[in-house]
Amino acid sequence: MEGALKYKDITEKIIGASFEVHKFLGNGFQEVIYQRALAYEMSRAGLEFSREIEQDIFYKDLKEPIGTRRADFVVAGKVLVEIKAIIQLEDVHWAQVLNYLKAYKLEVALLINFGSKSLTFKRLVL
Repeated sequence: MEGALKYKDITEKIIGASFEVHKFLGNGFQEVIYQRALAYEMSRAGLEFSREIEQDIFYKDLKEPIGTRRADFVVAGKVLVEIKAIIQLEDVHWAQVLNYLKAYKLEVALLINFGSKSLTFKRLVL
């Protein structure tokens, strides 16, 4: 249970900012619109974050990366945030976030969906 509450203070602020965005915009916009609005709300909440940090993906003992990925946000250097604007989250989206956690060497992530009638989110902990 202790691991599930890791960075609770940060994730609560992110979730609160997400609800504020969804309350104002509703659903139906492109992901980038929600990303920009969430950046604004997280700044207002006093959260430090980076947007779309490119992360190299390595395979086994290869010295060169085999590709790159970009998470939507890394907040306070501790919490990865991936946002979607789709009708319903599916297992593939959770798998994507778990892979991002491993690639970014982080332990806690939020997968937030602005595309449904009500805001939905999933908190993932490695």
